[in-house]
Amino acid sequence: MMYQLTEDQELLLQTVNEFGAQRLAPTVLQRDAANEFDESLVKELLDLGLQGICFPEEYGGAGASYVDYILALRDICKYDDGIGITYSASVSLGASPIDVFGTPEQKEKYLRPVAEGKTLAAFALTEPNAGTDAASQLTVAEKVGDEYIINGSKMFITNAGPADVYVIFAMTDKSQGTKGISAFIIEKGMPGFTFGPEEHKMGIHTSITRELIFKDLHVPAANLLGQEGKGFKIAMHTLDGGRIGVAAQATGIAQAALQHAVEYTKQREQFGRAIAKFQHTQFKLAEMATKVEAANLMLLNAANDKAAGRPYTVSAAMAKMFCSDVAMEVATDAVQLFGGYGYSEDYPVARLFRNAKITQIYEGTNEVQKMVVSGAVLR
Repeated sequence: MMYQLTEDQELLLQTVNEFGAQRLAPTVLQRDAANEFDESLVKELLDLGLQGICFPEEYGGAGASYVDYILALRDICKYDDGIGITYSASVSLGASPIDVFGTPEQKEKYLRPVAEGKTLAAFALTEPNAGTDAASQLTVAEKVGDEYIINGSKMFITNAGPADVYVIFAMTDKSQGTKGISAFIIEKGMPGFTFGPEEHKMGIHTSITRELIFKDLHVPAANLLGQEGKGFKIAMHTLDGGRIGVAAQATGIAQAALQHAVEYTKQREQFGRAIAKFQHTQFKLAEMATKVEAANLMLLNAANDKAAGRPYTVSAAMAKMFCSDVAMEVATDAVQLFGGYGYSEDYPVARLFRNAKITQIYEGTNEVQKMVVSGAVLR
């Protein structure tokens, strides 16, 4: 790659890859088959200090580059993208809006424990009838004195349950559409805040996804994030960064699928020789490797835009769309190269194939990304 890692980044990735190879990879197939969210492994990840990489030292972070975080996330996802998604949802979605839009008091109370690796965070925008169409959400927040009373629900929320800190969105003025959406910080354990059962998902089984339920949830006015009516802006800004996180997840999946395919085709023999010796296999691996390299460059381009303070809405959308498509294509090709074994859950590429699909869907479907990109092109 043209991107040159710094010495600190090389040391960071050495730590991440050692953790991935020694602690995540040996049990990922078993945990995936059991739909197991392993809190002890997540705690080990948090103990490495990775959640605070790109947050200010003032609030318990390392004050390092956003690119460092993206590199770490990508490489975690090579070994266990479910754990990687847990990490990404906490940093990119749950904690990031508090860092950007929170008051000093909110950052001290809610960002610090996440940056210090003491807990996870989560982000809750999606509802049963409001996915891409955020203005259709039914969760409402009524101002009563010095607090808000929230009723409604959110679905498909990563880290729901294990996380202690949640950034949620609710209508404070239904007549205003998206301009009537406000953001709030809530805590696990608040009366009126409960969880639904764990979702039975196609993939990412080693992450946890549940519904959030609010029934007369009393939230102090001090927990309003930003201003009333600015929630949609906060959500969209957060999702721009989150899409770079999804691109990192997807690139990690693609890299893993490529590596497994290379290793398998070198040792799998048919007609008296390794299938890697056949030109068709070689050409397929060449195509896969080229796509993965391009995905890495798209990912790092978007991450560098964000780290440098440049506009990144379009580059993030491009990276999310491209890298997730690459993950799906490369994982599909890996299954094909494995043949019948690729269809077996006893081999790693079946899991990668299932898990790649979600990267084309969440944090804005790829169709939404095409709308973002085409809007910029046609402006």
